[in-house]
Amino acid sequence: MIDGPRLVPLSGERANALVVLVHGYGSNGDDLISLAAMIQPALPAAAFVAPNAPSIIPNMANAHQWWPIETFSAAERAAGAAMAAPELDSFLSRELEAHGLPDERLLLVGFSQGTMMALHVGLRRTRPVAGIIGISGMLVAPDTLEAEIRSRPPVLLIHGTADDVVPFRSLQLARDALSAADVPVATHVSAGVGHSVDQDGLAAATEFAARVLA
Repeated sequence: MIDGPRLVPLSGERANALVVLVHGYGSNGDDLISLAAMIQPALPAAAFVAPNAPSIIPNMANAHQWWPIETFSAAERAAGAAMAAPELDSFLSRELEAHGLPDERLLLVGFSQGTMMALHVGLRRTRPVAGIIGISGMLVAPDTLEAEIRSRPPVLLIHGTADDVVPFRSLQLARDALSAADVPVATHVSAGVGHSVDQDGLAAATEFAARVLA
């Protein structure tokens, strides 16, 4: 079963919300838990966890992947996300049960490949989560979303205009597909930012997190 680094609530009390951070290709939970530490002051009663993806990239130190990337084709993304989704979905359910929390107290935060996973899984859970934040990612298999979507939580997409890994146009494509599926979606454009998140993007994420978990 997947697991990863955690942050307990700053309040010192039982968590009233859960934030799950889903890392990108070639990264790990330790990388994203540092992002959690920057959001945590705005959510002092929330618990944070950043699970490591189940697959290790060969010949790379502590580099995880939700699915192998070879061609970066749409078909590969769709098959990979579908393959990895059940394990992440089960992890979310276990964590909510462990904390005694309902889905509406769960916030998903994804980066790059982690955004693809957060959107794919979060929109297919029966009960809507509090929200989904997708940073520098894209929506996998938009053509099947209408048939497979089961809930419509609010979504915030953050993307840098200078991203040379996941093209910036992915933001508009995801926004349009989500809007067409009646998902409430907001965007934050980070001018001149590459495959990363800057302080303005982090501020937008923090504001969104505080609002949906108020």
